[in-house]
Amino acid sequence: MNVFQDIHGTPVLLCAADGPLVHSERDATDLIGEGSYGGAAWVAVPVERLPDDFFRLRTRMAGDIVQKFAQYRVGLVVVGDISRHLEGSSALRDFVRECNRGTQVWFVPDTDALTERLTPAA
Repeated sequence: MNVFQDIHGTPVLLCAADGPLVHSERDATDLIGEGSYGGAAWVAVPVERLPDDFFRLRTRMAGDIVQKFAQYRVGLVVVGDISRHLEGSSALRDFVRECNRGTQVWFVPDTDALTERLTPAA
């Protein structure tokens, strides 16, 4: 079950790991809608909910899903260990690095790292 959580004043929809896969723009739109309905600024999706093709940039799945989140101005956080995907793809490593520098898409190892990212600067 997906839950809403306020993290340092930022509303986040935390998606359950055992939910359906997010493998299309339609699936992304459904999560964006659920998040928006609850006022979420970010939707945190566990890696378990993303098919391997999401991490193969040549499939364009990641780009399509990320673009949908950007279009609706809702942040996307991919939560979990993606090291096995990073090992085989310098393009994915570059993509993740660039995303993590921005304000729209983040890749974090766990929810503690997300909480840290959302901690206001002192």
